[in-house]
Amino acid sequence: MQTQSIAVVQSNGQAQSARQIIGRVVGTERQPNTAYQFYFWATPDAPIGIGTLVVVDAGVRTVWGIVTEGQGYNDVVSPMFDYLGADGQPDAQPPTDRPEIRVYSAAVLRHHPEQPVQPVPIAPVYLATEQDVQVALRIDEIPNDRRIPVGVYENGASIVPIYLDADFLLGPEAGHLNVTGTSGLAAKTSAIQFLLTAIFQKTTKTVAVVCFNVKGGDLLFLDLPPTHTIPPRDQEIYQAVGVKPEPFPRVEYYAPYKPDRVNLATLRTNPELRHNVYPMLWGMREVMRYVEVLLNKDDVDAKADAFLQFLRQRVIEPGRFAFEAEEAEILAGRGLPTSLTVNSFADLVQWFEVVLKLLEAKNQKQWRSYAVETIRKIQNRLVNLTTRFAGLVGEGDTAMDLPWGNFQDRTVYVIDVANLSAEAQDLIFTRVIAELRERMEQRNLGVDAVVVVVDELNQYAPNTHRETYVMRTLRDICARGRYLGLVLFGAQQFRSQVDRQVVGNCSTSLYGRIEMEEMAQPGYNIFGNAVKEKMGALSPGEMLVRHPYFNQPIFVRFPRPALMRGQDGLQKYKPEPDKPLEDAVWENLRQLDPNLSRNAVADIIAQTAYGNGAPDKERVIAAMQKVLTMRPPADEVLATFKSQTPEPPARRQVSDDSFAPPSDMPMAPHLPSLLDDEEDPFNFR
Repeated sequence: MQTQSIAVVQSNGQAQSARQIIGRVVGTERQPNTAYQFYFWATPDAPIGIGTLVVVDAGVRTVWGIVTEGQGYNDVVSPMFDYLGADGQPDAQPPTDRPEIRVYSAAVLRHHPEQPVQPVPIAPVYLATEQDVQVALRIDEIPNDRRIPVGVYENGASIVPIYLDADFLLGPEAGHLNVTGTSGLAAKTSAIQFLLTAIFQKTTKTVAVVCFNVKGGDLLFLDLPPTHTIPPRDQEIYQAVGVKPEPFPRVEYYAPYKPDRVNLATLRTNPELRHNVYPMLWGMREVMRYVEVLLNKDDVDAKADAFLQFLRQRVIEPGRFAFEAEEAEILAGRGLPTSLTVNSFADLVQWFEVVLKLLEAKNQKQWRSYAVETIRKIQNRLVNLTTRFAGLVGEGDTAMDLPWGNFQDRTVYVIDVANLSAEAQDLIFTRVIAELRERMEQRNLGVDAVVVVVDELNQYAPNTHRETYVMRTLRDICARGRYLGLVLFGAQQFRSQVDRQVVGNCSTSLYGRIEMEEMAQPGYNIFGNAVKEKMGALSPGEMLVRHPYFNQPIFVRFPRPALMRGQDGLQKYKPEPDKPLEDAVWENLRQLDPNLSRNAVADIIAQTAYGNGAPDKERVIAAMQKVLTMRPPADEVLATFKSQTPEPPARRQVSDDSFAPPSDMPMAPHLPSLLDDEEDPFNFR
């Protein structure tokens, strides 16, 4: 394909005649041309700028390049000569019109023939045609079924689609994408959304997307059309790249509960949008595998870490723990259980209590080589997780999670963590990524590839010497994920503040508008001064793209995504305030049965009330979570909820014969008063 397409450009007379000549290569002793850089002059009216693609055609050799710098010249040796010639008047007509030329430097994109590698010849320079662009960027070598449009190259009125290779974006050849730029001006999120839309419509693989919403309502309206009209320029780009401007067809939203455990911690609470919003609640088994994320490294030493491993391997994973014969004899003598089922945090609390009572009974300071201080330390750290992360971590064994093993093709799974603490965000991020990696290794997730979208990447993988559990997870994905089909699409404002291993393993990078302070960092030395100046003035929708197929980065323009923006969605679908227990439980159960009666749910909740009239909130919430996990048919939701709700507490009854008749009760003998009549003014006798 490579030889054929280049030959077409060389031999097709129409293609050559369609090229617009703009200048000629020039080489001087002070500025000679090399095999990778050349200079050419052009007239002032030539449509050339930084990033323009040009072609040098010498007949036997053709060179494609991209303009990286420009300078203007005339024959004035010193500015003083021009000043004197105009008599110091800027608007004066000089007696002689001095010739002016522009001299540009260009970086080489491709040679033909490619061997031997030689300096660029002195020859005419042309503007690149559409076919030249395809050849210069080696897009002609990408098979049609692997082409993913990233935007268009603009040169005046003409636009040329620019494609990425899916095998170098989603794996297995290479993978991962990094987007950087100034917040609010670089359109980082929009660039990722457009690229995901193109992937869904173009790739032949089955692919799903997992997004972490970390800011307000940024990613909470991906399934809704925009409130604005798509500009004609963007429509033209959509048509050029062959992508339909439409929102994502299937989106599911997940969010933990708030600390009340009945209202979801998300801004997508409008009744019109609740149909695809699901709770995320984890139990002991889901949390304990990654509990190190929540523990202070300086506080949990090697001994404590060893005890955590014992807990996971001997207590939690088996689900049941039996004490040894000697221990069981002591426990039985004190009326304590000799074996325990450990499936929830409530069970784990009981296990700790039994172990500590055993140590007390034996009057020992150590149990199975673990000091009592270590056991108490881990107990204190673990038993309060359900309080610290109420709404995400539950005391029971009920878990509501992503559909592991049943991911659907062309589906976006959004996890809203914007309203959570940093520790809770780290736990969700680490567990979801680790679970995705394990499932992809076992090939039982349900799709060929998964794209993980993470904004504010510098928060999760900062460029510091302190390694965190989250950073290790990200490094592992970027190093090995492309072989598994697990790809990271990360975005941040400051690329220099992201871990080098994470950004270094990203095969494709997009740069939007970047402030000069950031471009002063060493990582931007690969760009020339003119390219940096242009990057500092890019408008939303313009990006500089680096990809393995491109020998030099290229500026492209992408259209505005055909999705509802977060701020527009929050204005149109205003979030609802938190609801009381009865209303919140009813709203949650309505996701399974839209026709569910609120009064029927309230009656069941009222039956759990104690003597003070308040319902048993803990048991009601547990019953609701059980029903949401079981997902019974719509006509069985109410009955299932009632069966999971405890019976009302028995009322104490006082019968008529509770006490003997007064005549049968023994009478206390009369005791004379200790006071005389005259000393008893109140006549108590």
